[in-house]
Amino acid sequence: METRNDFSKGSVVKNIWSLAVPMTVAQLVNVLYSVVDRVYIGHLPHTSTEALTGIGLALPVITMITAFSNLFGMGGAPLCSIARGAGDGERAEKIMGNSFTMLLLSGAALMAVCYLTMKPMLFLFGASVQTYPYAKGYLSVYLLGTLFVMISLGMNNFINAQGFGKMGMITVLIGAILNIILDPVFIFIFHMGVYGAATATVISQGVSALYVFWFLRGDRALFRLRRKTMRLDGKLVREITGLGLSGFVMSVTNGAVQIVCNAMLSRYGGDLYVGVMTVVNSVREIITMPVNGLTNGAQPVIGFNYGAGEYDRVKKAIRFMGISCVIFTCAVWGLLFVAPQFFIHLFNSEPELLKAGVCAFRIYFFGIFLMALQFTGQSTFVALGKSRQAVFFSLLRKAIIVIPLTILFPMIGGLGVHGVFLAEPVSNLIGGVACFVTMYVTVYRKLGQKR
Repeated sequence: METRNDFSKGSVVKNIWSLAVPMTVAQLVNVLYSVVDRVYIGHLPHTSTEALTGIGLALPVITMITAFSNLFGMGGAPLCSIARGAGDGERAEKIMGNSFTMLLLSGAALMAVCYLTMKPMLFLFGASVQTYPYAKGYLSVYLLGTLFVMISLGMNNFINAQGFGKMGMITVLIGAILNIILDPVFIFIFHMGVYGAATATVISQGVSALYVFWFLRGDRALFRLRRKTMRLDGKLVREITGLGLSGFVMSVTNGAVQIVCNAMLSRYGGDLYVGVMTVVNSVREIITMPVNGLTNGAQPVIGFNYGAGEYDRVKKAIRFMGISCVIFTCAVWGLLFVAPQFFIHLFNSEPELLKAGVCAFRIYFFGIFLMALQFTGQSTFVALGKSRQAVFFSLLRKAIIVIPLTILFPMIGGLGVHGVFLAEPVSNLIGGVACFVTMYVTVYRKLGQKR
């Protein structure tokens, strides 16, 4: 057990790629759960824009579910990697078991709250009389699979933390491929519309969750999910929650930004621009997944080597992660600027939405490479167990910068809806640079002094 998937041996870059490639594929495919729904719904005859906007209004709730998955999944997995690097298998198993219990408890509570507050919540998010039925229809079914989402997303982090990147990819592929197959069946053949899209997603997430559970209970796992490790330990839960707060805050603030953006766009541009933002968010999810996959793939390697005292290897992993993320996002920026129409056509073919979307794309994604600096700095903080710094920079970019600017910019110089989209690149500049520079000064340079 101690020699399998030992990240302190061999090439650092190769170790990262061995996790990052399958994790990137897995996350890209995982995005298809909701993105494919939007692709199909966005091409429904007669009601495509209203239905697409309705699903967009449900995105903050989906983001909130993801946030709690990150809280305990991404909070526990780096601690598990550090414990594994230090040779403490018992602690690693207990971390995983406690994380599983917290995922179940928070998932059940979240599902109940969302059902009880659905109508006022959706209107707060920017729903209109025309779009509310679509948002309600999708969300009422999607929430039935909350526990499936929590398990499949949250516990998959522990498969990757043990070095089984390919298995982590397979668990996601199974559900996503099933979703791609079932979506057109339920939406078009059974004529279920948004209800069909949500039903396909719930079934697919359920299958994926079962597969994750089966693997972590089986003989192949280095650390198994055992009943005795699921008994909550207050001190351990606080550690998991403290480290997971970074991913949680990032997801929660993403949800808050979506709510504020939809509300402001509904006010200044109506349902059309809420639909545009749905497309923008869908494309953003796709293009940030490779960055997420790379940074998440680097975290177990960084955490393991940090726990093993291999500080030079930690620095090399940080350098590779940062440079790769910047190069990729620069390439994406060029592609989005030159051909935004291609990406918009994937989700909707209405001329009015296409016209409004082109300008929105070029504003929103301007200088997106700066986002890579935020991801690199924050992932390093998380991998090394520095929860306070990770949480602070999550809050800085979204809650402290984006949300106020999203409200303020539309009122300046008649910017209107363009001001809403402008808030994102400004936040990437301020938040991304601040996070990366702080990581470099307080972590990277000090690691060099420990040799």
